[in-house]
Amino acid sequence: MIHIKPEILERVNSWLTDTFDEDTQNDIKNLIASNPKEIEESFYKDLEFGTGGMRGVMGLGTNRINKYTLGKNTQGLSNFLNASFSGETIKVAIAYDCRHNSKTFGKVVADVFSANGIQVYLFEDLRATPELSFALKHLNCHCGIVLTASHNPPEYNGYKVYWQDGGQLVPPQDGKIIAEINRLDYSEIKFNSNSDLIQYIGKDIDDVFIDASIKNGSFNTSAEAKQNLNIVFTPLHGTSITAIPETLKRAGYSNVSIVEEQREPNGDFPTVVSPNPEEPEALKMAMALAEKVDGDIVIGTDPDCDRLGVVVRNLENELVILNGNQTMILMTDFLLKQWKNQNKINGNQFVGSTIVSTPMMTVLANAYGVECKIGLTGFKWIAKMIEDFPTMDFIGGGEESFGFMVGDFVRDKDAVTSTLLACEIAAQAKANKQTLYQALIDLYVEHGFFKERLVSLTKKGIEGAQEIKQMMIDARENPLKDVNGSKVIRIEDYQLSQAKDIANNTESTLDIPKSNVLIYYTEDGSKIALRPSGTEPKIKFYISVNTKLDNVSAFKETEQLLENRIDAILKDMKL
Repeated sequence: MIHIKPEILERVNSWLTDTFDEDTQNDIKNLIASNPKEIEESFYKDLEFGTGGMRGVMGLGTNRINKYTLGKNTQGLSNFLNASFSGETIKVAIAYDCRHNSKTFGKVVADVFSANGIQVYLFEDLRATPELSFALKHLNCHCGIVLTASHNPPEYNGYKVYWQDGGQLVPPQDGKIIAEINRLDYSEIKFNSNSDLIQYIGKDIDDVFIDASIKNGSFNTSAEAKQNLNIVFTPLHGTSITAIPETLKRAGYSNVSIVEEQREPNGDFPTVVSPNPEEPEALKMAMALAEKVDGDIVIGTDPDCDRLGVVVRNLENELVILNGNQTMILMTDFLLKQWKNQNKINGNQFVGSTIVSTPMMTVLANAYGVECKIGLTGFKWIAKMIEDFPTMDFIGGGEESFGFMVGDFVRDKDAVTSTLLACEIAAQAKANKQTLYQALIDLYVEHGFFKERLVSLTKKGIEGAQEIKQMMIDARENPLKDVNGSKVIRIEDYQLSQAKDIANNTESTLDIPKSNVLIYYTEDGSKIALRPSGTEPKIKFYISVNTKLDNVSAFKETEQLLENRIDAILKDMKL
């Protein structure tokens, strides 16, 4: 105990009171004796809401996911809902993923809401996150919760909050709710449920959600083209197994091979190092199956089914993983073409993207006479765009981290509808004797060849958080003047809401909410963004370069040129 700082010990002692159950108190006492370092990590701060809600390691303490930290969140949210919607029958929907304790935590959250007089619709078993967003709107709820840590490692869980529009919490509600949560003492949590106010939901919502996904993600693909597309799918042990196979089947895609070893939901994710389709290793088994069955397209989704990784065949017929920017470009162009062919584009439409995603989204949208709205990282900001511009038509939107949303019937990343959309594009391309990869190269020829790469540095624990903080301070205090021999001509600092034009020595205000992001633009068209992750102990560097691509035959040579440029930028930045 002598190794524990006094201010942390004070927080620990507050958990050794009657407010907390006997098991919790005994476990804390054992941890004090056996692992003071873990006690420090568990209690040195409160878990915070980031870009994807509250996410953290499961365990004891204020900096961990447990029944008390989740209970406190839910009590604060209940207080806010009861104050904001006085006189109404307040309703919330709750879903959860395949992670350890998710089902238990879902019931804890339902208990607290019901104890506060709130009607709860609780999914009977695990479901995909986009289905929660859909259910919330379908059932006219005020709020929704998903218990998930998305693609984080097995020891994590989390708590995502959705509002009436079906999108995740944004200002001003988020600040007010967080203030209410922070004001609370753990002793104020009402854990005694009112079972009369908890209603279980399941297949009734599944059916309407899948029908809506097919309606939004289908685009006049012939039955023959659907049959001819050879699909390989993996849920990576996650929730998408409850929705995607049935969606594809009902949409007419019967030629689907599922990676059997990854079919069953499992919070240990036993066959992968990380259940994240952004990581090439996660899609290895699916790609091996595709080689075996001669698959045309491979799709893998993360545990809560909001992200998807897409694998296609390149010009040499080899399987290659598309990055999130490439998938987003293909999907956006396809949707824009559909709207154009139906004469639905009249200048009142928009697509959504983020400040760290490919600049090609804006180039593409401009080519169709459609606005590309740019927001902060996180799909809650794209959902907010839809809410903020109700008279405009939202076509679709995405971000580099393997997320996409088709239309606005779901207000979050949606791997269910996006998987169907990817299959529609691939099926139509194959019917036209083309692959998705060839379609992507054609877009590069038409609009310019944009190439991106993400580099993430993981820094765990108290020291890691401090290191990431210092890296951002250093970047602000000593901004880059040139990168790889190309002058920096513009710096955008989203924490200060300030853009600096170096050449003209002028400054302007960034009309986007504050965020800890710094972006450099150089003379040769390169873009380098620095951003600490809001959900993981990482600092991320997003590199984007571009050049002209004269024709398809010059693709490989030009791609290598851009890869070399990214390598040189990373070397210059000592990354």
